Amino acid sequence: MPLIRDSRDDDLPAITAIYAHHVLHSTGTFETEPPSAADMAARRADVLGKGLPYLVVEDGGTVLGFAYGNWFKPRPAYRYSVEDSIYLAAGTQGKGLGRALLTALLERCEAAGIRKIMAIIGDSANAGSIGVHRSLGFTQVGVIESCGWKMGAWRDIVIMQKTLGAGDTLPPADAQPAKASA
Repeated sequence: MPLIRDSRDDDLPAITAIYAHHVLHSTGTFETEPPSAADMAARRADVLGKGLPYLVVEDGGTVLGFAYGNWFKPRPAYRYSVEDSIYLAAGTQGKGLGRALLTALLERCEAAGIRKIMAIIGDSANAGSIGVHRSLGFTQVGVIESCGWKMGAWRDIVIMQKTLGAGDTLPPADAQPAKASA
């Protein structure tokens, strides 16, 4: 039975290999050169340093995929909005692992005070990613056409979103009152 858990340092070789496969063989990411293990470790440390989740799914001790949320933009006003990322090992798609990972990620993001989660999906033909996001309540809010060149063709990105928790109905607990304009 697959287990979803917080990632650990010793998961980085598997995470790096899974991501490298997607960089080289898919349009789910627009990176064209696989990042090094050190780069992936730094990216993971950045996410965890912000108090955001970085999860893996494993079965029998083998990491089969990973997912994390990172701030949508680096400016402080975006600190309640994240972009999700989710990648599965080759040959493991269609078994419910992505849905389970994304479900756990949504729960963790909401617990961390995130109010909006976005999916910026590489390639409008990426039916698996679009489908799993839609099945968990994401709505498509846009397509940026032909904005990336990968694998010999122009690729779109599909933008989807989901509101978490109270969304925009209440201010965040640490919000400052609005200042009166002069």
